[in-house]
Amino acid sequence: MKIDLHVHTLYSDGVYSPEKIVDTALDVGLQAISLTDHDNILSYQVAQDYIKEKNLADKIEIIRGVEINTLYKNYEVHILGYFMDSDNSDFKNLLKTQQQARIVQTKEIIALLAKKEGIKIKYDDIQKQVAPGGSIGRPHIAKAIANAGGTSNVIEAYSKFINDSSPVYVPRKTVSPYDAVEVIYGAGGVPVIAHPYDIDIAEKLIKNLMSCGLRGIEAYHRKHSPACVEYFSSMAEELGLIVTGGSDFHAPNSLNGQIVLGKNFVPEWIYDKLVQEKRMMDLA
Repeated sequence: MKIDLHVHTLYSDGVYSPEKIVDTALDVGLQAISLTDHDNILSYQVAQDYIKEKNLADKIEIIRGVEINTLYKNYEVHILGYFMDSDNSDFKNLLKTQQQARIVQTKEIIALLAKKEGIKIKYDDIQKQVAPGGSIGRPHIAKAIANAGGTSNVIEAYSKFINDSSPVYVPRKTVSPYDAVEVIYGAGGVPVIAHPYDIDIAEKLIKNLMSCGLRGIEAYHRKHSPACVEYFSSMAEELGLIVTGGSDFHAPNSLNGQIVLGKNFVPEWIYDKLVQEKRMMDLA
């Protein structure tokens, strides 16, 4: 079985619709994927409806997923969740809080861009970049800046305006990783720390998050070297955590158009361990 447990769509900062993700996943031979948009789960039902419409249920499985953006001691920590009960009130409130924080941040940055830089963009210019109800974020702000002529390209927009040293940048008031893990676990989901390679306090943080219900480490990731995969896989084994992995797909490669969805090798047993973990949680 070929799997990819970290995929983004137009409902956050991906460029493909859930339907196109399903088609692309089938084209590259995937049998199971998880749509893990930032701070919302809307793409899941869209994909499921498409699978039902096209009679694809025997060809591909969609796992309900999410990626919660959190902050901890100036570190941006992303927490993946799988198999959550979407009707859980605390989980619904978490997503609502995260969405509201994104809106507030965006509107504050828009106001500062106009006041301090003379760059006028509208909230609608940003919101229309995502599917209805989706999560707006820094990539969308940067694109709107470039489209308005504030910079020559998106990369320049990031370097000038979308960073902590910029006078127009406002950090998002987001939840802590402890909150995210606890809520996902409480909603019957399997919480996993995403791409820990970029967190230099990862080991200590992972151990602390276990007290709130952390159940896994994303060891397989397109930015993880083989040594990194081995390091986090060994850590997971020592701590009694499962290992997950995925491509963290957002868009085709901008240079050559290559589709990286499913290109990151993720062993089949990872799917089995994730499903087994969910079953054990349900029985506990």
